[in-house]
Amino acid sequence: MTTQPSEIPEPPASAPLVHARGIVKSFRVDHTRIPVLKGVDLDVAAGEVLLLVGPSGSGKTTLLSVIAGILDADEGTLTVLDRDLFSMTEDEKTAFRREAMGFVFQQFNLLPTLTATENVAVPLLIRGLKKEAAFARAIEVLKTLGMGGRLTSTPSHLSGGEQQRVAIARALVTEPRLLLCDEPTANLDAETGHRVVEALCRVGKRPDRAMIIVTHDTRIFEFGDRLVHMDDGRIREVQHMNEEELR
Repeated sequence: MTTQPSEIPEPPASAPLVHARGIVKSFRVDHTRIPVLKGVDLDVAAGEVLLLVGPSGSGKTTLLSVIAGILDADEGTLTVLDRDLFSMTEDEKTAFRREAMGFVFQQFNLLPTLTATENVAVPLLIRGLKKEAAFARAIEVLKTLGMGGRLTSTPSHLSGGEQQRVAIARALVTEPRLLLCDEPTANLDAETGHRVVEALCRVGKRPDRAMIIVTHDTRIFEFGDRLVHMDDGRIREVQHMNEEELR
């Protein structure tokens, strides 16, 4: 028996795709609880590319993981694509992530015995797409990222930057409503990084979608609509990158 994908509701056009209020998260180390997020409020609008920046340890990746439903917050409220994430069961969150989100995290998590094409096709095959169509779509996305010559290579035969591009292609292949990226250009040269972020933006900047990028890479700041500065578990400053257009 095949389980049908859960339907992802379309949020009202005026509603933010991500609406977080009072997000608190801490981790226990031995007998001590270490606060990481200290009451974060954040909205991400439809069609927006939002860049999270700040020093290491400021809480950026933790916030991204809470928004993804991978980590549970200690306090606060969180609505993602008009769904109350904190009211979902773990199975519901897993299905929601599979159908609505795309991820690029620092750990590539590629399957070592599969080729680049097969790795990228996996999310489509899980959704029930036929193999021929899934592979064709995977190849199309890989070629846009300059990986047309590495389609049959397994991860052990790819460089770190090439593995990163395969992971990015896997995130893009389903054209998710919400893209969550942690340092997507960390292992890439300037030209390749520019191409990768352009590909991400072709999905993330659509009117019914959004993208959050955690980054230290100042070269990609030009792609953001807002730059959100975090430090010590709090949002310290929000900078609009197109202020001239907003006036």
